Amino acid sequence: MTRHSLTLLAAAAMAAFAATSAHADEGMWMPKQLPQISKALKAGGLALDPAKLKDLTAFPMGAVVSLGGCTASFVSPQGLVVTNHHCAYGSIQYNSKPDRDLLKTGFYAATLADELPAAPGSRILVTVDMKDVTADILNAKTLALTGKARTDAIESGEKQLVAACEADKGHRCNVYPFFGGLQYQLIKQMEIRDVRLVHAPATGVGLFGGDADNWMWPRHTGDYSFYRAYVGPDGKPADFSKDNKPYVPKLHLQVASPKTSPLNEGDFVMVTGYPGRTNRHRLPTEVDFAFGWQQPAMVKAMGESIALIKAETAGRRDGEIKMASRMQGLQNYYKNLTGQQQSWEGSDILARKQAEFAKLKAWVNATPERQAKYGADLAATESLLAERQGIARAELLMNFMAPSMLNSARQLYQLAQERTKPDAERKSGYQDRDLPRLKAGLQSLDRRYDEQSDKRLVAHFLAQYLTQPAGTLDAAWLSALSLKAGQDEASIRAQLDPLYAASKLSDTATRMAWLDKDVAAFKASDDAFIKAAVALYEDDERRENRDKELAGKLQKAYAGVQQAMIDYHASRGEAVYPDANSTLRISFGKVQGRDIGRDGETWKPFTTVDGIVAKHKGPDEAGGEFNAPAEQLAAIKARNFGDYLVKPLNSVPVNFLATLDTTGGNSGSPVLNKKGELVGLLFDGTLDAVISDWDFNPKMVRSICLDSRYMLWQMSTVDKTTRLLDEMGVK
Repeated sequence: MTRHSLTLLAAAAMAAFAATSAHADEGMWMPKQLPQISKALKAGGLALDPAKLKDLTAFPMGAVVSLGGCTASFVSPQGLVVTNHHCAYGSIQYNSKPDRDLLKTGFYAATLADELPAAPGSRILVTVDMKDVTADILNAKTLALTGKARTDAIESGEKQLVAACEADKGHRCNVYPFFGGLQYQLIKQMEIRDVRLVHAPATGVGLFGGDADNWMWPRHTGDYSFYRAYVGPDGKPADFSKDNKPYVPKLHLQVASPKTSPLNEGDFVMVTGYPGRTNRHRLPTEVDFAFGWQQPAMVKAMGESIALIKAETAGRRDGEIKMASRMQGLQNYYKNLTGQQQSWEGSDILARKQAEFAKLKAWVNATPERQAKYGADLAATESLLAERQGIARAELLMNFMAPSMLNSARQLYQLAQERTKPDAERKSGYQDRDLPRLKAGLQSLDRRYDEQSDKRLVAHFLAQYLTQPAGTLDAAWLSALSLKAGQDEASIRAQLDPLYAASKLSDTATRMAWLDKDVAAFKASDDAFIKAAVALYEDDERRENRDKELAGKLQKAYAGVQQAMIDYHASRGEAVYPDANSTLRISFGKVQGRDIGRDGETWKPFTTVDGIVAKHKGPDEAGGEFNAPAEQLAAIKARNFGDYLVKPLNSVPVNFLATLDTTGGNSGSPVLNKKGELVGLLFDGTLDAVISDWDFNPKMVRSICLDSRYMLWQMSTVDKTTRLLDEMGVK
């Protein structure tokens, strides 16, 4: 029986243990839910008190932090933070240039003074509180509204709660919806703004295997890097300054000793982190649209983007470095969606979703009371979803065809417009609290913008867009860029060259200066992209208001459907957990390989450094993706393993598989043993199981984790990062 996941309501929570026993490794649980599944945790091998895990400020939860898209954890009393190499990749890239190529060579700060500022906008977020605010957001007045009025009322309520929360300076607060907007939680996080790069191994370690091995097993990737959190002299969050000092966290994790706490097959492990998003409770019509059209269209567009960027940066190392972070994200998401589509084809997932939804509707229609309570929302939701899907079909290419500097200009002009309003009335994203992030994003373009690649991408996707029926094209876009239906890529490129030349926004100082200019200055400008942004403003507002009207209607109906689902599963005694939404969660499982279903083929739970030697091809073969550093290869061939030799493996373990339920955002999450010691870092899943974002299959789901023993071996034997090892208490 597939166990559904929706457990914030008391009715569902009462049956928590009974429901979790079927698939003990399924679930991205909220910390406050853990006492409800304590028996399962203890049975799995946890030596800590499950009740204490719900405390966000206690061990080990208080040591786990968010990077805003990835997870990390404190591993020293001096604010040292460990995460994945690919999570720190943007900062490594930002600090790289052809004559100081940290992407290739790696980086190690021998002293505090040598540590480098992370990429602009980098943050370390420490969760300190989580509070249910459903009654505040969905008050009687808001519940009586629909459409844009409802959306605006929800946003206004969120902003009021956030403003009150952020009166405690140095904190970042956000309101997160659960169950399609049925419930809301206010999350309060300490926001550390001075983040510095401390250590990253060479790409031949941190990204060994590259895109070829991404989402694959067996794996041999040293996916780790280190940041440090800094605060002002008063110990409070502050902007970067040479006078700042390392942050002293209340708690930090201890790396497990390879001698006293060795990790073995079958051992209990748990992962704490910030998983981004799962879709296990989506309606059948949403699932059908995602796999039948939306994701295939995204795969096509991303595949074309990857090929174009490769072609435009070939032989230009500066261009490759500037586009490296974007390429990494594109390749990762492209392969993930490709894997999902492969698992979808020929599966019975949609049929099962439809059958389960039919049971829900039958349960609703079984009594007049349920029909009255849920019937209208069920009918409205499917109609509204069809409307939203139609918009997505028409406008998907618009996400790919805008010049980067035009997007910056639109953002800057929106800010100028919003600044004419009181701060509380501005749109989310343009309030005073948002300015540091907005500035950081604009600043980062000085090392992440390659005009040659940008032009090629824009011309390519505009040409595709203009092949659509003329009546479906956005007239404002055609006018702003002087385009017409049916233009080919060559003619578009001929128009883009003078457009780009007539803008100075690619100059960082010029771009940043626009942050302080008013609406009149924008309207008077002769900068090509500024003029286009002004011309597009009314159309951007029109589409945003259209989307808010639809969102308000859908929020009301969708929340009703989610309530029906909760009540339906509660009536069957089934406990459920909420879909992931970037809030702190815990998953648990064990170290375990997998029979992959092909005759005689089994995935072993550990890989070793011997596999690195076997895979190594050097810089000139396979795109240089299997190019281990010479120093590392020499140490492996010399069997220089020291305390990190694992006798049953007769080698040093590199990566391991675990039955942990995770998704994007969990990258960098600490993998803990039964005592709460760090034994690894989660960094990936397997390609044939990434569809678990939509459909959990316990036989297939495995998370790929970096073994901390490999990280320590590489740091001590090859990179000789003695200062960091001493700081972490590694002996």
